[in-house]
Amino acid sequence: MNAEHVIAAKFGGSSLADAEHFRRVKEIVESDPARRYVVPSAPGKRFESDDKVTDLLYEYYARLNRGGSGVSIQKKIRARYQEIIDELGLSVSLEKEFARIEYAFSKGAGEAYAASRGEYLCGLLLADYLGYEFVDAAEVVRFRQDGQFEDERTNFFLRGRLSRAGHAVVPGFYGADDSGEIHTFTRGGSDVTGALVARAVRAGLYENWTDVSGFLLADPAIIEHPRKIEAMTFAELRELSYRGAAVLHEDAVYPARREGIPIHIRNTNHPKENGTMICRTLDPEQEIPITGIAGRKHFAAISIAKNRMNAQIGFCHKLLEAFDENHITFEHMPSGIDTISVILPLEEYHQKKDAVTASLQRLLSPDKISVDEDMALVTVVGKGMRSESGIAARFFGALGGAGVNIKMIDMGSNEINCTIGVSNGDFETAIRALYDALVD
Repeated sequence: MNAEHVIAAKFGGSSLADAEHFRRVKEIVESDPARRYVVPSAPGKRFESDDKVTDLLYEYYARLNRGGSGVSIQKKIRARYQEIIDELGLSVSLEKEFARIEYAFSKGAGEAYAASRGEYLCGLLLADYLGYEFVDAAEVVRFRQDGQFEDERTNFFLRGRLSRAGHAVVPGFYGADDSGEIHTFTRGGSDVTGALVARAVRAGLYENWTDVSGFLLADPAIIEHPRKIEAMTFAELRELSYRGAAVLHEDAVYPARREGIPIHIRNTNHPKENGTMICRTLDPEQEIPITGIAGRKHFAAISIAKNRMNAQIGFCHKLLEAFDENHITFEHMPSGIDTISVILPLEEYHQKKDAVTASLQRLLSPDKISVDEDMALVTVVGKGMRSESGIAARFFGALGGAGVNIKMIDMGSNEINCTIGVSNGDFETAIRALYDALVD
C-alpha cells in the first residue's frame, strides 16, 4: 500500500447518530478516494435527552442478567438501526444479527460482548451503505484471555487482512481473544482501533471525525469560546489527553506516533473547517507558548515526613514498593528534603487506604503521614513554554490574583508541562485565571 494515498478515517458516535449523519459520512468518504478504510463507533445521541446505543446495550444486558425483561430496551435498539436502514433505503437486514445477540445474552456472553454490538451493527450498515467490505474487529484485533491487548499480533492480523481489501469498514472499540471471547478497550476506544488500522495499512494520515472542529485550548464548559489549536505535537497531545482533555483517547496516540502518522481531528458537521493537525514535530512558526490547559478533580495527596529522609538510601524505592504491593498507580510524586508526597485518585485511595497506610508504616517508619483528600490537578501544556520568558511569572501571578492557593507544583521533566494542585473548589477558577493570563 502506498501510504501517501491511503487515509484511515474514524467516525465517532455523534457522527453516526442517525441516517442524516450517515449521509454526511458518505459524502466525506467519497470526497477523497484515499479514504479507503473507515472505523465507526456505535450511534450516539441524536439530541440532548437521547440515549447512546452503547448505554442501551449495557442496560439491556444488565436487565437480562438480573432475570428481568429487556424487551422494551431491545425494541429501542432495533428501532435505532431500523430507522437508519429505512431512511437510507438499505437492503441489509439485521434480524439474524439480533437473534444471535439475544441468544448470546441468554448464555451470559458478558458486558464486553454486549457493549461491542453497537459498533458491530453500525459497521455492518456503514459497510453496506458505502459499498465497502466489512471486516469484523473480532477477527483482527487481538486480546489475551486476561483482557490485555496484543499490539503486535493485532498489527500482523490487521495488516494481512486489510492488504486483501481495497476498501473496508472495521468496527471500533472491540476485539477478541483466541477463543473468540470479546474484549473491549475503555470507552472512547474506537479512537484506538482507528489508529491501529492506520498503522496496519501504513496510512499517510489518520483522520478522527467528531462533533468538534479540532482541539480546543481549554474545556468549553469552563471557558467560553476557547481558542482552537491549529497544530500540536504528539507529546503535547499525550500530555493533554492524560490530564483530562477529552477529544482523543490517549492510547490512540501511540500507534500513530510510533509510525509517524499525522492525526487530523475534524468536524463531521463542518467538514470544510481545518480542524487540528497532530504531528511528530512542528515548524517553529507553528509553535505557540501554550497548547492547552486541562485537569481533573478528586485526588488525594499522601504526604510522608521523616527526618533526614534525603540521607536514607533506598527510601524512595521502599515508598514505591508500598504502592506496588497494593497495586496502586499514582499521578505525581513531588518531594522536599524531609517530605515526599504521592498524588493518586481519591477513589483508589478510599478503596485501599488502610492497606497502603500499613505498608508505608512497615516499610518506611515515617515520623508522620498526613492525607489531603481535597485536591484537583490543573496542567498547562506547551512546547513553547521552555523558550518563552515571563511565563512562570504570569502563571503564578494569575493564580495569586484570583485567590487560588497552590498546594503542589510539579514541572514536567520534558519542560512542556507544569501541573499544580489546588482545592476542588478552586478548579474552575484556576483554569479561568490561567487561560486569561496565558492566552493572548
